[in-house]
Amino acid sequence: MYPFKKFLSILSGVLLAGSALSQTNYPTIGKVVRIDPKLDNLLGKEAKIEVLASGFVWTEGPVWVKEGSYLLFNDIPPNTLFKWKEEEGITSFLKPSGYTGIGRYSNEPGSNGLILNQKGELIACEHGDRRVSLMPLSGGGKRTLADNYQGKRFNSPNDVVQKSDGSYYFTDPPYGLPQQENDPSRETSICGVYRISPDGKVSLLISDLTRPNGLAFSPDEKILYVAQSDPQKAIIMAYPVLKDGNLGKGKLFFDATANVSTMKGLPDGLKVDRNGNLFATGPGGVMVLSPEGTLLGRIDTGEATANCAFGDDGSTLYITADMYLCRIKTKTKGVGF
Repeated sequence: MYPFKKFLSILSGVLLAGSALSQTNYPTIGKVVRIDPKLDNLLGKEAKIEVLASGFVWTEGPVWVKEGSYLLFNDIPPNTLFKWKEEEGITSFLKPSGYTGIGRYSNEPGSNGLILNQKGELIACEHGDRRVSLMPLSGGGKRTLADNYQGKRFNSPNDVVQKSDGSYYFTDPPYGLPQQENDPSRETSICGVYRISPDGKVSLLISDLTRPNGLAFSPDEKILYVAQSDPQKAIIMAYPVLKDGNLGKGKLFFDATANVSTMKGLPDGLKVDRNGNLFATGPGGVMVLSPEGTLLGRIDTGEATANCAFGDDGSTLYITADMYLCRIKTKTKGVGF
C-alpha cells in the first residue's frame, strides 16, 4: 500500500518542510465553500487554507499544546508523532508512536487521536499497541489507561475526548489491525464506543455503530457527537450524556452519505467551538455544522481530510488532510480557549 519509492519521496518532503524555518508566507490549497450566510460569522471572506508542511503519508490527531505554543500530530503509517512550531517548522517528536512490538505490524501502526488531559498529559489512541495511553510531556514514559474490555483486547483505538469529571470516551474501529475487520488477532466483533471512568473502569457505551471514529462533546457536555466513517452510512450521531456518564438513545445529527460518491473523505474527526458549532471532517474537507445540524459550508482542502483541532488563541483551526498539515484562521474559538 505504501511502496518504498513513495516512502523516500515522503521522507524527503518532510525533511524539506522541517527545514523551512520562520516561514511567514505559506502556500495555499482548496477553498471555502459557503452554503449558508451564517458561515460568514465563523470564517471571514479572506480566510485561506495554508499548507504548513507536506510530504507525509496520512496525517491525523492534531492537538495544540498551549504551554510551548506548538502542535503535535501523527503520521500513522510510519509510526511517528511530529511537532510543528511556527519558529521551528517540523521536527520528529516521538517514534515509535503507536506500535512498540517486534517487526512490521500493519499499514497503520502508529498512534491516531490525541488530546491533552486536564493535567496537560498526552493521551493517545495507539493502533499497533491497541490501547489508550498516557504520557507526560515533561518527560518520562507511557502508561496504559485501557487496552481491553472484559479481557478482550481492543481493535485499534481511534479517537478520544475527556469529560470534565475526568473520564475518557474513545472509539475502537478496526482500521489499525493488519487485516482490519478480517484480522485473525481480532478479539472482539464490536466496533465500540467506550468510557474509562476516573477510577479506571472500562464500560461499553455504544455497540451498534459499524465504524465509530471521531467524537466530541457539546460545550455544556450534554451531548456526545460520534462520527461514523462507513461509506454506506456516513453519518454523525448525537447522544445525550446522562448524569452517571452513560449515554442515552442517540439520534441522527447529520447524514453525509449522499456526498461520499462525489467528494473525497468520510466522517472522521470532530471539534466544537464555544457556541456549539461543529467542525467535522468528512466528504469535501471540513464540514461546518450549526448546533442544529445545518450545513453552513465546507473548508474544502481538495484532499481526504482526517481531523482538525483549534490552536493558538483558539481561533486557528489546524487540519490534517492526507499528506498535508494545514491551518485556517477563523472568527470563532474552540472549546477550552
